[in-house]
Amino acid sequence: MCKMIEGLKFDDKGLITAVVQDAQSKEVLTVAYMNEESLQKTIETGETWFYSRSRNELWHKGETSGNTQKVVSIKTDCDKDALVVEVLPAGPACHNGTTSCFTETVVENERVGSLDIIDELVNVIRQREIDMPEGAYTTYLFDKGIDKICKKVGEEATEVVIGAKNRDAEEVKWEAADLIYHLLVLLQEQKINVYDVLGVLKTRHEEKRASTKK
Repeated sequence: MCKMIEGLKFDDKGLITAVVQDAQSKEVLTVAYMNEESLQKTIETGETWFYSRSRNELWHKGETSGNTQKVVSIKTDCDKDALVVEVLPAGPACHNGTTSCFTETVVENERVGSLDIIDELVNVIRQREIDMPEGAYTTYLFDKGIDKICKKVGEEATEVVIGAKNRDAEEVKWEAADLIYHLLVLLQEQKINVYDVLGVLKTRHEEKRASTKK
């Protein structure tokens, strides 16, 4: 048995709560349960395995749907009676077809100084491509395809440049927002995770910072 498992505190039914989180967006995808065997399989295979309390059996996430979850890290809390499993999901986490099981808002206060809107947009755009709801603008873009999406990215980029040349801060803000939205649609169409793009920025920044210290 893995040494990590030996130190964990399972409940009287031999289970431990596992909070599954997207390793890149940090969005909570689902909450499930693991026993020693499913946790061991998760560690050995590098993909999530859980214990179904209703079926009284182990289950491999994505075994039938293909929506597997590649494990990036497993962390325990200070009491060692709960886990956070960071994953790279290959598809929706919820059986309803949504990215996350947590889709209903109970209370939401104003967010200040947060980039959470990027996560929200990414999730909405991803879901639009899956559901293709009639009448939605994002559906229209995916339906028209890459040429239309690229055209819109180009148009919005031009509008940002025009606004900047005119020294019109308000126009720049609105057009930049349009550009970011259409760029996120383009990334989704290309199946490129926005956090991979941010990863490139981070790598470049770290390389530049390292070079200046030499």
